[in-house]
Amino acid sequence: MTLGKAIAALAMIGTLAGCEVAGHGTVGSDKTRDRGFDKKHLSQLKAGIWVDPNGCDHWIIDDGVEGYLSQRLDKYGKPVCSGAAPPGVATGPFKSGSTFPDVL
Repeated sequence: MTLGKAIAALAMIGTLAGCEVAGHGTVGSDKTRDRGFDKKHLSQLKAGIWVDPNGCDHWIIDDGVEGYLSQRLDKYGKPVCSGAAPPGVATGPFKSGSTFPDVL
């Protein structure tokens, strides 16, 4: 049993090390760029609003394969709970920022 665990651990380490060698696993310093299928600056994507179960808003962007979500805050850093949609619902053009098809 110990030999099996050692082999599994070595296989996992080798797999994870391969990700770094291939260039995956690093994000880079510029967080304003979409690094996916259709790379572009994040300001070119269309945001919508998703309302959480507490009724507060979150900015949501669906870029086909990738997605972005951040809490909507007022100028004092407090959550915005506008009632733009019922809790659990996303509204707005959040799927229109990419030409990549979204099958979901």
